[in-house]
Amino acid sequence: MIRIGTSGWLALPALVLATSGCGGFVARKMARAPNTYPSWLAPKAPVELVFASRFLTNFPARFVDVGPPPARLRYRVVEPANYGLEVSSTNWLEHSRRHFRFSFRASLPGRPNHWTVAPRGTVVLLHGHGVGLFAMAPWALRLAQEGWRCVLLDLRGHGKSTGGRIYFGVREARDLSQLLDAVARDSQLAPPVAAIGESYGGALALRWRTGESRVDRVVAIAPFAALSSAVLNVRHEYARWLPPALIKAGLKKLPAVLNVEPDELNTSTVLARRPVTALFVVGTEDKITPLADVRKLYEESAPGSELIVVPEATHEAVTYYFQDLVPPVLAWLEGKGGQAKTEIRPPKSE
Repeated sequence: MIRIGTSGWLALPALVLATSGCGGFVARKMARAPNTYPSWLAPKAPVELVFASRFLTNFPARFVDVGPPPARLRYRVVEPANYGLEVSSTNWLEHSRRHFRFSFRASLPGRPNHWTVAPRGTVVLLHGHGVGLFAMAPWALRLAQEGWRCVLLDLRGHGKSTGGRIYFGVREARDLSQLLDAVARDSQLAPPVAAIGESYGGALALRWRTGESRVDRVVAIAPFAALSSAVLNVRHEYARWLPPALIKAGLKKLPAVLNVEPDELNTSTVLARRPVTALFVVGTEDKITPLADVRKLYEESAPGSELIVVPEATHEAVTYYFQDLVPPVLAWLEGKGGQAKTEIRPPKSE
């Protein structure tokens, strides 16, 4: 059983309250690679993914060196096949908070299907902050059944990838292009190429699309518009006892720590400068990247973009609402938008 949360990286700054109130110190902890923090610092996650922990061993780990700054990314390629993926879910209230359990069963290794020797395209799957490639593994199996070659990876500073610091997408977009280069060298980059990301990964997918011509389609699930708003929402939901002034001080110093302009950390800035077409997804109960924030990104996007609003879904759980999301995501990947109840952004009037 694997648990997924969003707020583990806030825990360490909380532990140093007694010794430091320095915004620069907190900013450096925000930028520190999540995989360097002990797991016990994170609060209990509200989402549990249940699948055999060994199933990823069916897809050998590969590595690619990226940078600067230098890092080594771990990734796995999931080839098109019949995996017989079955999904079940349940949810319950615990201390007034909704918790979810999503169970996945699959037949591994998969049986070859029509697309095994000629994939329909390549999908790069991008996980959220503080987790790893396992978080998007169910999507890889589901999409591979439909003919898509899928690339799972641990982002810089996550999972088994290296890199002592994360850059909230500013440097990671270049990492992803270097990953594509490696996949292409192995003759496994079947066009068209798409990116699907959730939360932190959703914001990264949008940013990557603005500068990478090989990426044709993007699905952004619960992406953040402004980094500071998302971080403060995490504090409100998971660590209300943590003084907001401390987090704000860290956020104020974060651009200097990362050597970037403050607005460059915001996905809304990136889209305003270079709008792209994308499929956006948000849950009505999302407290981290609420509907208003995701709608702002949708409104900054290029004409033809679509917005799916999933009833009752929280930030942590919306990615796994397969019944709601699989049909429109598959249609989007195939260039057949409008296959679900979505808002479709029309062309701007002259």
